[in-house]
Amino acid sequence: MMCRNRFNQAFAATILAGAALLSQFAFAQDSSKTAADSKIRNIDGVAAVVNTGYVTRKEIDDRIAALQKQGAKLPDAATLRKTVLERLILEKIQIQNAEQEGLAVSNKELDKIIGDIATKNKLTIAELKIKIAASGSTYERYREMLREEVTISRYREREVEGKVKISDAEIDNFITDRNRAVTGGGAARSTPAAKGEPEEIDVAQIFIPADASAGAGAQAEAKKKAEALLREARGDVDFLQLGAMAAKDNPKIKFQELGYRTPERLPQLFYEAVRNTGGGQVANAVVKSPAGYHVLKVLDRRALVAGAPEVQPAAPQESASSIPQNIMVTQTLSRHILLRNRAGLTDQDAERRLAGYRDQVRAKTADFGELAKKYSEDGSAPNGGNLGWMGPGDLVPEFDQAMNRLQIGEVSNPVKTEFGWHLIQVLERREAQLTVEKQRQFARAAIRERKFEQAYQDWLRELRDTATVKIINADDPAASPR
Repeated sequence: MMCRNRFNQAFAATILAGAALLSQFAFAQDSSKTAADSKIRNIDGVAAVVNTGYVTRKEIDDRIAALQKQGAKLPDAATLRKTVLERLILEKIQIQNAEQEGLAVSNKELDKIIGDIATKNKLTIAELKIKIAASGSTYERYREMLREEVTISRYREREVEGKVKISDAEIDNFITDRNRAVTGGGAARSTPAAKGEPEEIDVAQIFIPADASAGAGAQAEAKKKAEALLREARGDVDFLQLGAMAAKDNPKIKFQELGYRTPERLPQLFYEAVRNTGGGQVANAVVKSPAGYHVLKVLDRRALVAGAPEVQPAAPQESASSIPQNIMVTQTLSRHILLRNRAGLTDQDAERRLAGYRDQVRAKTADFGELAKKYSEDGSAPNGGNLGWMGPGDLVPEFDQAMNRLQIGEVSNPVKTEFGWHLIQVLERREAQLTVEKQRQFARAAIRERKFEQAYQDWLRELRDTATVKIINADDPAASPR
């Protein structure tokens, strides 16, 4: 459930999209009437024309209401409305392109997916229909919205997946870096340059945009976010994974590894910030440029060998040590209680409920496993929340870090991840051998996830740039008179 690469599978993404869609019906009203009504829709109700289709102000209102019901921290009303409109425009473009290319979800497929969603929510189809009707919508509208979600998911997987290429060299480098981290080695990968000698620096950045024309509030918000990421980057986290998580929350945030460059090939602002920063260390402060704020990390520094190729073969006496070896890692057996993100359950409510379960376990008035069976909203619930043996990097970072801080038998405070809120208990730890094959499988999955996210954002920008979009009136709610 908690593995990082599980959501790269289209079917799993589809089921989650359907479950999220189901939760939205707890508060969202039917956003369309009859086909005849849509044909005579007044132009005042249209927020944007997208190629041959449109986005309505009612759709924007419904999406904003959904976000507000989830209890998430939201930007100011104007920014939120603009962000939601852009999201709806991108969805509309994807649906149009998918239909043009013949991607379709048959009624039989849709029935199967809806059946899986009902089972996941512990409902019969009849109960699901009642729940949807009680929300003020219709089962037919739910089916069409879900059909669109599935279509978008499949189109995205088909278009983006083929662009992600992973070389054996990338896998080898990933394993080398990870093994050094796991075994506690902190030495640089390469031979550092002697004082005064030419060198190359491998720098990675997380970029938070805020151009000079942005208002003081937007500038302050971007700087605050950058400084928060800088603090996180100083901890025991994968820098590029941190960037990927930030970009997932806000697609405008970018992250990248610049690769080995001589000082003159680095932006001057960057070089000044990392001039005295060692390999594996983060720059002391956030860097401000005209485009926004940059969080920098020096991944490596190495001597520049004149005339040498960019990648040099290892010397014969070093070749044995460069071959990947089975390594010993600490694995943890843990269990958890998960309260998923959903409409009607605020962060405060979830945290309060889990704190109550925690207090019961600590007071020995309840068993953790029994509470998990009864209350956890995860597939591990029938097994008392047991997640099995997990090694470094197998779980999402927030969960992994909280789990690693616990002693055997100890119960955590509530922990928030992208999946929801968790209560964690560590049952046992052991030393285990991580085989080369297992390392390569993990490396490929981790690299694919990182590259997929970046390729996906690039693809969305390309779709948006090539579409014909005209914004008409997005600022007013649907009920407002013009």
